[in-house]
Amino acid sequence: MRLLSVKAVPLVYWSSTHPLNLRPRFITLLLLCIGLTLFGIADALLIAAGVGVSPWVVLAQGIANIAGWSVGLATFVVSVAVLLCWIPLRQRPGIGTVMNILIIAAVMDYALPYLPSPNHLVPQLLQAVAGILLAGLGSGFYLIANLGPGPRDGLMTGLQGRSKLPIAWVRMAIEIVVVILGWLLGGVVGAGTLMCAFGIGWSVSIGLYVVAWCSAWIAAARSKLVGSD
Repeated sequence: MRLLSVKAVPLVYWSSTHPLNLRPRFITLLLLCIGLTLFGIADALLIAAGVGVSPWVVLAQGIANIAGWSVGLATFVVSVAVLLCWIPLRQRPGIGTVMNILIIAAVMDYALPYLPSPNHLVPQLLQAVAGILLAGLGSGFYLIANLGPGPRDGLMTGLQGRSKLPIAWVRMAIEIVVVILGWLLGGVVGAGTLMCAFGIGWSVSIGLYVVAWCSAWIAAARSKLVGSD
């Protein structure tokens, strides 16, 4: 299926012409913020589900256990380390990179108290699945905005550019390595963690495909309307 074999981030009519664009169009900035908001809600859904956090949080927990830091400080250090990994991959941060860090964290804090926390396994797993799918959709919006990926997504796109493998495989490989490393360092792994590690790559690929397809459909519809005038 094409939606599971996306090998590059598509560019559409509302994408920025350059990832380092400091004066993006309003629609580009708006859809970037929508994508980041969806991703923040997705992370909060995973936390509220109570069946395991995302692989990157597991890594932060493991580092925090060893260093005696808070998970927040460990998360910050991991983000800086991931950004340093961009250097050999020739990735550059943009507005989207900074907004990724700020908006996702803020939305998570705001949304978490209002989200359900199921007590039974089936609804917990369903909520985790919803979070993973929503994370993929959010990734589709903010990656296609082309204003600079978040730290982890920049690592994904950089490695994909070097390996030429499908994005789904690259993202899944990163998440699996991260969760294993976090677990070895003492982070807590649950069913939701494994679901995220194995499913987020496919979810991001689906999100990219869906957002690009919808954007192309809207662009075609606009062209027909303009042509009929």
